[in-house]
Amino acid sequence: MSTTTRSLKHHAAVICGLTLALPIITAAAGPTFPTEDVVDERVGSEYETFRVVRVVDALEHPWAVAFLADDRVLITERPGRLVLIDDGERIEVDGLPDDIHVHNQGGLLDIAVHPEHERNGWVYLTYAKGDADGTATTLIRGRLENGRLDDVEQIFTQDRRSSPGRHYGSRLAFTDDGMLLMSIGDRGVEPERAQDLEDHAGSLLRLRDDGSVPDDNPFVDRDDAHHEIYSYGHRNIQGLVVHPETNEIWVHDHGPRGGDRLDLIRAGENYGWPVVSYGRDYRTEEQWGEGRTKPGMVEPIREFLPTLAPSGFTVVTGEQFENWNGNFLIGGLMSEQVRRVRLENHIVVHEEELIRGLIGRVRDVRMGPDDLIYVLTDEENGGLYRLEPVS
Repeated sequence: MSTTTRSLKHHAAVICGLTLALPIITAAAGPTFPTEDVVDERVGSEYETFRVVRVVDALEHPWAVAFLADDRVLITERPGRLVLIDDGERIEVDGLPDDIHVHNQGGLLDIAVHPEHERNGWVYLTYAKGDADGTATTLIRGRLENGRLDDVEQIFTQDRRSSPGRHYGSRLAFTDDGMLLMSIGDRGVEPERAQDLEDHAGSLLRLRDDGSVPDDNPFVDRDDAHHEIYSYGHRNIQGLVVHPETNEIWVHDHGPRGGDRLDLIRAGENYGWPVVSYGRDYRTEEQWGEGRTKPGMVEPIREFLPTLAPSGFTVVTGEQFENWNGNFLIGGLMSEQVRRVRLENHIVVHEEELIRGLIGRVRDVRMGPDDLIYVLTDEENGGLYRLEPVS
């Protein structure tokens, strides 16, 4: 569908062939981008009206976006490139590892900025490390200097390499006490690994910012468990947030056929995969595992139906989208949407589909420093899009 068709479909204000200038709610100062290509002048939702603007184009399967305090922007591309947007200029960052293995879902993945980045300069990246014989989800950190990543050090890699290609997980988030959370998928070939505490696959990890293990992790006193593990029984977490008000840890996880889920994370808990699942076997359509629930295994807060294929996750904050404040925004890959989710007392009370089919497969969703919403599309010719409220 062309940009023009999309604009008409979503009701651009046109009278006598002249497009009306729609008032844009003034945002705080924010990043300067290479382009300002309006994709749709006016998109209606149940509580907000906004326009969609492409601000970076020609990205090859971008995976994650992060904002620096000085209004620079970093974007990872799965084929192994890190893009820096600096005052509208697009720069490819040097200094990345030379063992990034790009195959299927693997490559350069998530990015996170240290909460005290202005003081210490650390930027964190995850990637598929290895070769055609096997890869491991790996975490590095480095300092961005003059368009180059310097002082690069590997601070974590999962304990076992797997056939490359699937379920790397690989989302990062810092907690309010400065700990770093990192997800690792079950790697697809042997789902039962997600139930093995002596295997990093299918788990959410909690690390210090240097990759070491916090003394209060739930399994630090057990000889039969990896001490980095914070929760387990996950399939492929590709959305992870620490709620800015409650400090609760929230994730969403891919199911097989169905079974995409929203989870509130508690230390040491088992989230069931693959023993239990709300999903179905791809070939037989039979119930996956032993059933939907089992004592001792945490049930999801929400199952997303129809399949969302979730990736990217943020909590709306700030003054630009006041009617959405506190809502979750969750990206959808196959569903090509952003799902707005409202919770009350850990219960989903309302959902709404946004921009469905408008820009493509959504890989990441983030709040920007200007309180605007940024959406990254996982396409061969992907882009970074900004949602701006209009009155």
